[in-house]
Amino acid sequence: MEVDAGITPYSRNPRRVAGDAESYLSKVKKGLKMVVGPEFEFYLFDKVNFYQGPDQAFYSLESDEAEWSAGQDDENLGYKIPYKKGYHAAPPKDRSFNLRSEIASMLADVGIGLKYHHHEVGAAGQHEIEIKFDTLLGMADKSMMVKYFIKNFCFQQKKSATFMPKPLFNEPGSGLHVHQYLADSKGSVFYDKNGPAQFSKIGLYYIGGILKHVDSLLAFTNPSTNSFKRLVPGFEAPVAGTYSVGNRTACIRIPGYQRDPKMMRFEFRPPDGTMNPYLAYAALLMAGIDGIKNKIDPGPRLDKNLDKLPKEELAKIHQLPTSLSKSLNALEEDYEYLLEGGVFTKDLIENWVKLKRKEVSEIRVRPTPHEFELYYDI
Repeated sequence: MEVDAGITPYSRNPRRVAGDAESYLSKVKKGLKMVVGPEFEFYLFDKVNFYQGPDQAFYSLESDEAEWSAGQDDENLGYKIPYKKGYHAAPPKDRSFNLRSEIASMLADVGIGLKYHHHEVGAAGQHEIEIKFDTLLGMADKSMMVKYFIKNFCFQQKKSATFMPKPLFNEPGSGLHVHQYLADSKGSVFYDKNGPAQFSKIGLYYIGGILKHVDSLLAFTNPSTNSFKRLVPGFEAPVAGTYSVGNRTACIRIPGYQRDPKMMRFEFRPPDGTMNPYLAYAALLMAGIDGIKNKIDPGPRLDKNLDKLPKEELAKIHQLPTSLSKSLNALEEDYEYLLEGGVFTKDLIENWVKLKRKEVSEIRVRPTPHEFELYYDI
């Protein structure tokens, strides 16, 4: 990231981190750039109320699309979406198709191209917008803009958009899956026609680096207490530190549908919208570079659905952290790879951990409604 001579960039500036990560890659592997393509999942609600005080705490969400609202509204037009049946729902069940199309047009007007948009699995108004790939820093900038456009345009339309990972109990959570690859002037260097899953050695080493550092990475890609309410079995969420082709329960998925060797990539599935994209994308790149430099073997693929594995077999597979505290513990133990080339700094990491532990403490001391159900009559 270029700066004026004599000016020292602020060490904790996230955009400085992303730019320096790109510069570090060019030094380690000349002519290569990181290419990123996130999937933006979010919920649209028709009414949102929440409050936390000493005497009461609650949240209340309403969605006209949801099956559970059928007996509560005055519309009487039917066309509700059954539980977990929203994937690619068509209008009139998908009530926000035109709204998403308008968002796509607005994004195009500011240079953010669309890959596609569709209704997601969550019946209560869950949606996805995926934009065209860009370089690390360019995509981090665009990620901020996409969220800003979505939230504000939906607000103008009397809808409330949230990227909160798990706003609803027992409903699918919203992720921000990050497709990524390294490319030269000819395209992705992850492609090898004769490699395992058509992946090159450099691509596998990159995956190896991600898997080696996955627990500490989650402190940046999933930096909220709510993040880990999404990363649970049964909702197509990644829960294991392994990679596969087409398996949505592995944290790294090589899409089985990709056909273009120039865009050979993998998808890191844990991230969600609470991330800072500059820090998260940079951390992923630094882990991948560490894998390449040290030729880290990711091991064999696991192409089984982890939700259906016997306990004995599941016990042999590395499980992702189950809380923000555990991921922060992992970051405090495993951060040297982030400091390479001065990309991250120790003071940035220390202050990030301090801020996030404060959030953990704030959640820890507040009773929840379910605790009243469990313990009030003890």
